[in-house]
Parts: sequence; C-alpha cells; structure tokens
Amino acid sequence: MPEPVQRDTEISIIIVSYNVRNLLENCLHSVFTALNGISGEVFVVDNNSDDGSASMVREKFPDAELIANDENLGFARANNLALQRSSGKYLLLLNPDTIVQEDTFRAMLDFFQSHPDAGMAGCKIINADGGFERACRRSFPSPWVSFTKLSGLSTIFPNSKLFAKYNLTYLSEDETYKVDAISGSFMFLRREVYDQIGGLDETYFMYGEDLDWCYRVNEAGWGVYYVHNTTIVHYGGESTRRSSIDAKAVFYKAMEVFAEKNLHASPFMLAVIRLGIRFRLGLSRSKQAILSFSPVVLDSIFVLIAIALAEILRFEQIGTLPDRAYPTIYLVSAIGVAFSLAMAGTYTARNYRFVRAALGVILSLLILSSLTFFFKDYAFSRAIVLISSAINIVVLTGYRIGWILLKPGRSASLVTGRKTLLVGLSDQTAEIIERLRRSKAHSYRISGLIATTNTRIGEYVEGVEIIGSTANIAKIIRQGNYSDVIFLPDVLSYQEILGIISQTRGWQISFRIVPKSMDLLIGKAEIDSLVDLPLLEVDYNLLRLPNRAFKRTLDLIVGFIGLLVFYVPARIFYRKTSSLPCSFPAAVMALPRVLRGEWSLVGYPASLKSSGSRVYLGKPGITGLPQLRFNEELTEHEMLALSLQYVRNHSIFMDVEILLRTFAQCLSTQKH
Repeated sequence: MPEPVQRDTEISIIIVSYNVRNLLENCLHSVFTALNGISGEVFVVDNNSDDGSASMVREKFPDAELIANDENLGFARANNLALQRSSGKYLLLLNPDTIVQEDTFRAMLDFFQSHPDAGMAGCKIINADGGFERACRRSFPSPWVSFTKLSGLSTIFPNSKLFAKYNLTYLSEDETYKVDAISGSFMFLRREVYDQIGGLDETYFMYGEDLDWCYRVNEAGWGVYYVHNTTIVHYGGESTRRSSIDAKAVFYKAMEVFAEKNLHASPFMLAVIRLGIRFRLGLSRSKQAILSFSPVVLDSIFVLIAIALAEILRFEQIGTLPDRAYPTIYLVSAIGVAFSLAMAGTYTARNYRFVRAALGVILSLLILSSLTFFFKDYAFSRAIVLISSAINIVVLTGYRIGWILLKPGRSASLVTGRKTLLVGLSDQTAEIIERLRRSKAHSYRISGLIATTNTRIGEYVEGVEIIGSTANIAKIIRQGNYSDVIFLPDVLSYQEILGIISQTRGWQISFRIVPKSMDLLIGKAEIDSLVDLPLLEVDYNLLRLPNRAFKRTLDLIVGFIGLLVFYVPARIFYRKTSSLPCSFPAAVMALPRVLRGEWSLVGYPASLKSSGSRVYLGKPGITGLPQLRFNEELTEHEMLALSLQYVRNHSIFMDVEILLRTFAQCLSTQKH
C-alpha cells in the first residue's frame, strides 16, 4: 500500500463564479479573514462572467488563483478544473454568494480530526434574512421521500419522521449528526475521499451534482455530516437570476438524472418518479403564472362588480339594459380597464402602484367613453361607464393603499423611506451616512446608530443619534420597527454579524453589509451602489423638461380646484399659528402662490436655502419629502439631502403620492 502523500496545504477552497462580482468580493474578504493562521489556497473559477469578476479578482485578491473560462462550463466542470489543481489535505467547494465566519474553517478542521469516519460535511447555513436554509441537510430522494416532497406532505407535517425526511425538519438545527446529503453551497471533504470517488459528475450542468457526489461518498463507505457549531450566510440564487438559464427546468431535469442513475428502482417506479417530477415542475410554473395574473383577475372581478353596482345606482335594478348589451359591456369594460391599468404601469412598476391604478382608471374612462360615441347603439351606457369608473377609482386604488398600510415592510417607497438602523462606529461612519442619503437606488431613512458599547449612547454622528449597543440590538430592532439594518465595514466580525441576523430570524428585516470598498450595499434581494459620481447630476429627473411641464400642469389643475373649493372657508378658519404641512387651511392659503408660479405643490421647504446646493431644486413647496417628516426635527443638511433625493427621483407619481400622504397627515393632525 503506497504511503500517503505529505501535503503542506491544509485547505483548498474552490469558488465557481458567474456574474456575481460584488458578492464574490465580499465572499473572498470573509474567506481570507477565516484563513488567518491556516495554510490554505483559494481558487476562483470564473465561468465567462461579463461583469468584471475576473479583473476584480486579479486586482484585489492576487493571492487567489484565478481560472478564467472562455464559456460557462457549468458548476460541475468548473469545480473539477480547480479540484485537479488543488493540493490541500481538505477540499471545500464554496458558493460565491456566501459569507463565512472567522471560525468556520477551524471548526470544520476540528470536526474532521475528531470524526475519522467523516468523508464530507456541511455547516449550518442561514439566509440573509436569518432563516435556516433547509437544503443544508437532507435525505436522498427515494420513491417515498420523493412522494412526500412532491405531494407537499413534508410541508404539512414538518415534525414527522415519516413525512419530513427530505429536509429532515423533524431534527434540531442545533445538533450535529449524519445525513444523506448537504448543500452544494458549502461542501467540505477529505482529500482521500476525492482521490477515491473522483470529482463531480459533469453530466449535471447545474443542480443535482452535489446530491450525486454525496451519494457516491456514502456508497464509498464514508459518512456525510451536518455540523451545527459554525454558520455561514447564503444569499442564494444570484447566478441564476443573472443568466438566461431556466433554473426550474434545469433543477427538475437534474432530479430525473439522479433518480435514473442512483436509485436502482424498477422501470415502473422510475416512471412514477419521473411523472411526479414533471408534475411538480408544471405545478410550479402554474403557480408562478397564477401569481403573475392574479392582480389582473382580481381587478377584472372588481370591474364587473362595479358595472353591476353602477346599473343598480342608475336604474335601481339589474336587467334593465338590452340583452344584447350585457356580454359586450361587461367584457369590453373589463378588458378596457385591465389594458389601461397595464398601460399605466400598475402591474409592472415597483412604486406608486395605487397612483398608477387611479391614472389607469381615468385612462379607461376616456377610452370607454369614446367608444360610446362611436357606437351609438351603446350610448345608454355612458352613465354606467362614468359611475363604474368612479367606483373603480375608489376600489382599485383603495385596496392597494390598504395593502401598503397592512404590509408596510413590503412596500417602502421613495416617499416614505426605509427606516434604517446602522450598526458600527468608525472613521467611515459619517461618509457612509452621506452616501446613504445621496443614494439614488433607495430612500434610506437613517433613524439610529448602534455602537459596540454603551459609552457613546446619546451622541450624534451627522445628525443621527447613537441609540444603543450590539448587546441589545434585537430589542432595538423589534421596538423601533426597522425595515433595514446595515452593517458598517471593519467594526463587527462576520461571526457577530451572523449572530445578530440569527437573533432576528422571521422578522422580515432586510440585512445589508457595506464591504471594505464602501461602494456597495450587499443584501439578499439586490445590490445597491453607493458610488456618488458628479456625472449623475445630469440625470436628475426634475431637470428634464417633460417632467417639469407635467409638474406645472399638476400644480395648475390641483391648485385651481383647491382654490375654487377650499379657499374661502380656509380664509375664514385660518389661524396664523398653523404650520405646514399639517394645517390644511394653511396649505390652501398658499395656493395663490402656486398658481402664480412662485411655489409648487411639492418642493423643498421655503425655509431651506436652495443656494446651498449645486443642483437646481425647483421651487419651494407646500409639501415635500422634508415636510412629510416634520416631526423628526430635521437639520438643514438633512432637509437638503431629502430635497436632492426628490429632484433625482421626481415623477408625477411621486408628486401624487406626496400630496396624498400630506392630506392624510393633515387629517390625522386635525383629529388629534
């Protein structure tokens, strides 16, 4: 028997990357930090990314060995390229959208030294929202396990050993034990195992190869373990989101390949499994289609109900119209409203959907009214169109506003802002606060700072108060109802960051990390740029002539209507002690200045010196982003930052939302 080869390298870490440059950079920072004191080598295999990943690795991580492919070879082939070059006693396949703790590699080495039967192991994996990633420990998809998974029994009975074997949800997350398989995002194995069973099966392009490898490890007589005492965070799915690959189809095809290759079942049973996998794929796609079209269907139902109500209001009963008219009126109205809502961007835009819904209904009113003039046989329906449109505006916008109010964490807009907590104090804190305030991607409403100790509580950094320490951060997040938590660089260890995320699992918090480069915010759903380039100023929306024309038109229409309806009562009840924007009479009294063009309905506060900005801020406004936050005692610097944000992101929809929220604030203030 040959003598074992003496190796100086303890760990060979292999990362296959495809178009996830920013996540890869953060991952490599954590990897090299965790390698401190451990002999290791790092391979980055780039599958022909077009986002500059390879250049970033060459520039920022010269100690990593880069393998730059000319095409996307898939997960298995790319990993095998690096496995063949590796020299470590242990091998680790690691996804680029992960962050490892400082103790992760040491904990895994200690585990293997104390468990000589272990051939492969994975650690505890959490998602960026703190949730446990179930795929980090699972069973092989035998016919029974596949049936319970595909039928949904494993979801219905998560604590049942009989039904929940696929993801082993009946076992504790905080214990170490043998499993059938682990996640491909973190696979730690002995060199002897690789030498014995070989690399990944290249039949699989993506998905399935990790399950197949675990199966071969078990077949070779080694144990596969889930290790609970070290944790990594996994953002998940970034590469597939940035490619043209049909991830669902590839995944289910990989399950078919695995079943045919490894389960040794009868032809009949394999046919049943194959049928179940394809049924599950069809079910998944059907569910996605239903979710995509459900708003259209719901709106159409409301439109049909509105027409029936309009007929009752107009004729006091249903059935008074000619029989020939019913299919046409109902069908054309439903299609017309749905088409108009789609044209207004109600179903595709991320922000201002309730405003877009109102504009869509108005557009449909114009279209349907025009049709009644062209088709004289349906002229009797003009009143019904008008009444049903009024109902639609109330209902279709109302339920969307209600959804926002009931689920505030789901839809933080540029107007309301995302209530944000910053964690960490350093020399860079002030600069990061400035970049967040200037960020075009999101409106971060920075409401507090967290220090590592209690000694600086009550102090301010750039107008933001230090409200607590990391010792009680979970309580602060819960009581403060924060939607975003941002960790600043070089303050907390990755282990401390992951510990905080774990404490708040299930709270629907968006956690983000500012890497050392300070150019980005890395989070689960997206990556925001914090780079502030002067050239961006030419793209400020309010500088565009069409936007300014629409804004002036809105000022004239709303200002004229407000003047006609409210001006005289406002003069009678107006008190000089009233303050904008929460005094409705005071707002009405300012309407003549809007009509003369001196002010706008929405703009920067009149008390703010616009000359302090290099950018055109528009005109002073009755309301605006700073005015909406009147109870926060904003500094002049903060008011200027919000005004600049408004100029960058201005749209007619934003103006309408600000006006509606101001009106709601006025009503609320008057009640109290």
